[in-house]
Amino acid sequence: MKFALIGPPQSGKSTLFSAITGHAVDPSHAMSEQIASVSVPDDRLDFLSEIYKPKKYTPAHIEFLDIPGASLADAHGQAEFRKRMTSARKCDGLVMVVRAFESDSVLEYRNRVDAKADLDELFTELLFADLEQVIARVEKLEKSSQKPSKTRDQELRELAMMTRVREALENEAPVSSAIQNEDERRIAGSFGFLTLKPVIAVINVGEDKVAADPPFVHSHALATIALSAEIEAEIAQLEAADRKTFLEDLGLTAAARTRLIRTAYNAVGLMSFLTAGEDEVRAWTIRNGTEAVEAAGKIHSDIQRGFIRAEVVAYEDFKKAGDMRAAKNANAVRLEPKHYIVQDGDIINFRFNV
Repeated sequence: MKFALIGPPQSGKSTLFSAITGHAVDPSHAMSEQIASVSVPDDRLDFLSEIYKPKKYTPAHIEFLDIPGASLADAHGQAEFRKRMTSARKCDGLVMVVRAFESDSVLEYRNRVDAKADLDELFTELLFADLEQVIARVEKLEKSSQKPSKTRDQELRELAMMTRVREALENEAPVSSAIQNEDERRIAGSFGFLTLKPVIAVINVGEDKVAADPPFVHSHALATIALSAEIEAEIAQLEAADRKTFLEDLGLTAAARTRLIRTAYNAVGLMSFLTAGEDEVRAWTIRNGTEAVEAAGKIHSDIQRGFIRAEVVAYEDFKKAGDMRAAKNANAVRLEPKHYIVQDGDIINFRFNV
């Protein structure tokens, strides 16, 4: 799964990318895309590692793509922005980053510091980018659907959907607002529409605001997070033992990067089931609603093929018990069939026979 970081120049987007991924910002690559895979922070794995002392620790991962910013102040910049969104269309979600503090060392974008206006402007450009694509598709379907063919009925259904999507975009509503069922979502998803994707708004604030709630919540964002990209980058460089004190001095309980990564992971409908033992403690990525037999296939196809039962204990029940033996004695461990819907944080041992 991949999230694209987008934002205007001087928003702190690349600094945030560095804080999230641990990759240092290279000024010589300021106009190039950068991508990195990051571990999804999970306290549950840390707890299980304390219990099992495993040889291997394997968290879930998610990718972040830093797309160079483009000024939206004129037609040239807007065209460049839409061109750069080609890569964002291939991502599963978007993180819109804007700056909300003044700084003598940073050039002001459009001679203003207005995070809400910048977010609104960014989202409007996403709408326009999708509208261009939809108009072209509608024109093509209107021509092709007039001719008798084996796919004409399918084209007419898509044309009806795309016409509805065009009307939504023309009224400054996202593609997602015009989708009526899963079949339409599948079709729309194949076009990589930007306003069909989950969006996280990040407001890059000054140090004096890092412990405060976001100054506003963006209406089209799944979540709005306030953080200081510069401070997050500093935190990322600290030794683990020093981070707690640094965070406490700022009035924080955890780095905002942790919340951002977890929010992105959950935003695309992902969760983790866990396996634990002396060899490995691991988080396995699955989608919400996954059945036990499908989850077994994430580990190995033979386990899925020979599935008998899933031995399951909820993480919180395991933590309360303290170890697996105590959890079994407390009747917290259950045997579930293949159609059991796996829950986030389930610790599972699959019984199988091949």
